[in-house]
Amino acid sequence: MICGLTTEEIARAFLQPEATIAQRIVRAKRTLSDSGLAYETPRGEELSERLASVLEVVYLIFNEGYTAARGDEWLRPQLCNDGLRMGRVLASIAPQEAEAHGLLALMELNASRIAARTDKAGDPILLMDQNRGLWDQLQIRRGMLALARARQLGGASGFYALQAAIIACHAQAGAPDETPWPRIAELYTELAALVRSPVIELNRAVAVGMAEGPEAALAIVDDLAQEPALKNYHLLGSVRGDLLHKLGRFEEARAAFEAAARLAGNQREQELLKRRAAEAAGGAPKPV
Repeated sequence: MICGLTTEEIARAFLQPEATIAQRIVRAKRTLSDSGLAYETPRGEELSERLASVLEVVYLIFNEGYTAARGDEWLRPQLCNDGLRMGRVLASIAPQEAEAHGLLALMELNASRIAARTDKAGDPILLMDQNRGLWDQLQIRRGMLALARARQLGGASGFYALQAAIIACHAQAGAPDETPWPRIAELYTELAALVRSPVIELNRAVAVGMAEGPEAALAIVDDLAQEPALKNYHLLGSVRGDLLHKLGRFEEARAAFEAAARLAGNQREQELLKRRAAEAAGGAPKPV
């Protein structure tokens, strides 16, 4: 475990299969054990070489706080705050590293929505249903400044900067129907070209569905059903259920949501998916 997080949670945050992440953790532990080195803050080229791994861990911590994979709560704000604090420190000690600023931008922009992401009972509120008046405008400005700095340093196409650019599209949309979904789909295409990940492709499918309609997105999602890495990934069923519901295929949507609920490890997500399954069942045409 790292910072109290499981291998499964790490895999979820890094958009990689759990087995791959487990192997990387074993190698990292072996390297640390064999090195015998005491810790000191690296400088120059050594800093750049080590930074990627540090950014991954910080991203992991924030991401698990933002959408908890396990437990009773969907949000774990303390982990988000820890990730943000470390991200700000990294940007200050590595001011010329574009991806440090890209990650900071991603975390600031995501964190700006925290107050709107759950209701008073702690249940999730989906992005398109959130009260945008609750989004933290100061944090959005901080995120946009960090993203601008990453771009100034030539890092516009970096892993974190591209994700921050996607979140910026949402942050700058005053209302859900002002969201530039075609641009978001383009950014996901760039991200998929940089890092091959079925999770990224699933997110691209959501953007395609919003930009071109649910039928175009469903074709992508159905192809992803063959991906071994997504076999037990509950959000695949959740996205598929949403698309089927929009297409009026209510019984299939219900089944997809129920299957997703069985796979979800977080109690709040399970309850949300069960509610969506019930809504789909209620929307289905009654048998003759």
